[in-house]
Amino acid sequence: MSESTQSPSFEEAYQKLQTLVTQMEKGDLSLEQSLKAFEEGVSMTKVCQEALSAADLKVEQLMKISNEGKVESKKFGE
Repeated sequence: MSESTQSPSFEEAYQKLQTLVTQMEKGDLSLEQSLKAFEEGVSMTKVCQEALSAADLKVEQLMKISNEGKVESKKFGE
């Protein structure tokens, strides 16, 4: 993260989430540490979901103009 008041980028949040999952899967954390890691993981998941939703909206907006020049809306993956 660039600043403590800014949300991490998608890539930073995803990497942190992967690290937290790996730590928790090892089973070496205490209950308190596991709960703290889980709480941080939920926060990183929210950051990732928000970034993906914003990207999905951007893709949908970019796909509104069809080949014929008509305005249409398509969901990503159609």
